[in-house]
Amino acid sequence: MIVREMDSSLGGSDTGSALAVRGLRKVFQRPAVDGLDLTIRRGEFYALLGPNGAGKTTTLRMVAGLMKPDAGSVSIFGIDALARPNAAKQITAWVSDEPMIYDKLTPLEYLAFVAGLWGIDPKLAETNARDLLRWLELAPNADERCEGFSKGMRQKVALAGALVHDPRLIILDEPLTGLDARAARLVKDVLLEKVRQGCTVIMTTHILEVAERMAERIGVISRGKLIAEGTLDELRSQAGSQVGDTSLEDVFLTLVGGEEPLP
Repeated sequence: MIVREMDSSLGGSDTGSALAVRGLRKVFQRPAVDGLDLTIRRGEFYALLGPNGAGKTTTLRMVAGLMKPDAGSVSIFGIDALARPNAAKQITAWVSDEPMIYDKLTPLEYLAFVAGLWGIDPKLAETNARDLLRWLELAPNADERCEGFSKGMRQKVALAGALVHDPRLIILDEPLTGLDARAARLVKDVLLEKVRQGCTVIMTTHILEVAERMAERIGVISRGKLIAEGTLDELRSQAGSQVGDTSLEDVFLTLVGGEEPLP
């Protein structure tokens, strides 16, 4: 594996950041996240890549407040997410690869339930819900129980639930897993539109072509540490590539060496 001494700018400055992670650490049988520093700029689409067991999901779970770190700090739009978790969650969305929704509810009922948890006015919540369902092409299914939905439909309902409170930071862990081409394209279009509206997105994916096409910056994590970060051209330079059109896949494999390329 190629591990370089990263310059002091890796992770960037906290000024104007949507997410600033400093010294983040989580240990299970071994360190899963090992003193990670990471900065995501406001209004950018950021892809976090790495091999299996690199610490990507653990990192995102700690950022989203689903897991407590052993050490380090997490700041979301200037809010200390460890000291003020509720305030941080008010502006954060979390979407995993396994959509967690209530099968006996319809999409409209589910979104009303989620909006109620956030204390959103019911009339505003219904407007937001119907807009999201229309946007995600779920309006014809708005009054059907979720128990009969396909994986793609369930994932879209989960995404709508994550967006119903109008978050500023959207965190996605393998959101395209198991989706057919149309559903995947729709989800990608929705995410890109949210970025155009000013939201910040951080996403893990094993589909490197998706990261290459969608992300403004890409971070590569290995063994719990950020080993490379930047635009695709900057990653090519960090990987020592002399070819300007080297694919992200080739760059990724160079950076992580012989490790398994899938997260």
